[in-house]
Amino acid sequence: MSLEAFAPSRALSMGVELELQLVGTHDYDLVASAEDLLRMMARSEVPGDVKPEMTCSMIEVSTDVCNDHAAILEQLEALRGALTDAARKLNIGICGGGTHGFQDWTERRIFDQPRFHYLSDLYGYLAKQFTVFGQHVHIGCPGPDVALYLLHGLSRYIPHLIALSASSPYVQGKDTGFQSARLNSVFAFPLSGRAPFVETWRDFESYFSKMSDTGVVNSMKDFYWDIRPKPEYGTIEVRVMDTPLTVRRAAAIAAYIQALARYLMIERPIRLAEDDYLVYTFNRFQACRFGYAGVYVHPETHEHRSVADEIEASFALIEQHAIELGSDGALAELLQDVRSGRNDAAWLRDRHTGGMPLPELVMAQCTRWMGGEAV
Repeated sequence: MSLEAFAPSRALSMGVELELQLVGTHDYDLVASAEDLLRMMARSEVPGDVKPEMTCSMIEVSTDVCNDHAAILEQLEALRGALTDAARKLNIGICGGGTHGFQDWTERRIFDQPRFHYLSDLYGYLAKQFTVFGQHVHIGCPGPDVALYLLHGLSRYIPHLIALSASSPYVQGKDTGFQSARLNSVFAFPLSGRAPFVETWRDFESYFSKMSDTGVVNSMKDFYWDIRPKPEYGTIEVRVMDTPLTVRRAAAIAAYIQALARYLMIERPIRLAEDDYLVYTFNRFQACRFGYAGVYVHPETHEHRSVADEIEASFALIEQHAIELGSDGALAELLQDVRSGRNDAAWLRDRHTGGMPLPELVMAQCTRWMGGEAV
């Protein structure tokens, strides 16, 4: 099976996908209401799309192709408003967060679609355990070789994105000690982690052809990489983020990725090398476990710094690019949180360790997401 041709797209255009939790308002456990919610949303005129996901207690919303942060935020707010109206009529709640704090994965039901049933048959119990919730960001690329440069360049910033979006400290009613426990579920799948180090689309097509010949993969959807090319859209897709607790934060994180992409595309500051990935898994783990306090090892100099210091340094590099894109205000809000050590995982943990039971915490998450509170 051959790889799809890399479609034309506007450079630095972007789209955002958010996987969201559906909960019952009597106990705030996950509830299998996706089909009912999707039926109601089919009557709404909203931008983007609302789709089912692996299990019946989750949905995915996606924006249209947008040029800037303002358009992304506007579309996410419109989607949130329509979903909130529909959810209230169904007496369910919707919230962000990378994991549900106390759900039992054995109670989940696979959504009735052929691909989801195929994945369930293939992966067994992992499919139900994949009831975790992430943010994906697509960035438009002017060509396939640029897309691969961007993929490998952005790989250095995976810990930054994990720490900024981390919102999954609780799993199965327990504090995991992680800031982002969600990615542990993703990492259980074969063909997850990092993409192979190839720098030209011709070499990537050769790699895909070899993988296809093994019978292991049929399309790019079979790769669960942290960043993967999406040739049918002409984009690269960044997939490591937990779903934030607000659409405002989700839009700001997308703007951060867009500014990083502009910096990489225009300045070409990195000379790519396979050895860059020697510290990739370590850096990724540190961000998942400790967030901003994690250790980041620089791929070239091998200097050890905190993830927070690395994020702050990246903001200095991309400041002018953010100004050109009109997203400097949104990034300033994120930077303020980094300096104060605040992310969504901290927001959740502060409340639970302060005595708030997990069901009440999920209720607070719903209030935060559906009410449109600020970052």
